[in-house]
Amino acid sequence: MEILFENERYWVVRKPVGILSEQDGGRGLADLLATQNDGYAGVIHRLDREVSGLILYAKTPNEAARLSELAREGSLKKEYLAAVAGVLEAETGELSDLLYYDRARNKVFPVERERRGVKKAVLRYRVENTAEDTGIGKISLLSIEPVTGRTHQIRVQFASRKHPILGDRRYGGPSLPAGIGQKGILLACRKISFPDGNEIREFSIAPEWKTLVFPT
Repeated sequence: MEILFENERYWVVRKPVGILSEQDGGRGLADLLATQNDGYAGVIHRLDREVSGLILYAKTPNEAARLSELAREGSLKKEYLAAVAGVLEAETGELSDLLYYDRARNKVFPVERERRGVKKAVLRYRVENTAEDTGIGKISLLSIEPVTGRTHQIRVQFASRKHPILGDRRYGGPSLPAGIGQKGILLACRKISFPDGNEIREFSIAPEWKTLVFPT
């Protein structure tokens, strides 16, 4: 865990692969932060265990309510970086799907019709780079902005279009290229921004795997 920024109200943390965002019997990221703050750490948005990147945590219940409201109204912006199989037809685009989360299987499925438990998922993407000589075929580097925040949304929306994220075996993704030395999947929350008083706070990172998979 790396704390990129903190003040008296919140933390911005870089989450590694393999740890839960929330509490996990003393092993989750929220557990670790709570030990520094009289037992409290409010999770504002989550990342899957297999995903790395930036997460925002509140230090007080009041701040958690404020930041959560920003997230609900869309003022908390998140940008992800992903390496996916294949080359997309369009350099930029918007994907919209109806998704059903099967809790028993912890897996999300795209469906055709609205029904109980089905939620609409929308994201925007931009192709940043492509590579061919990878040992696993052509791959693409994508910048992704989720409009909605559904479980496994980015993973299943691209997998359902035959562009699964590298390393994401749950959704049919190929194995990682040789020599990467990376656990998890090649998906990271690389930037977050949100209003804070009279300014917009913005934090960004470069995932470790980016230059290894896309050196140019």
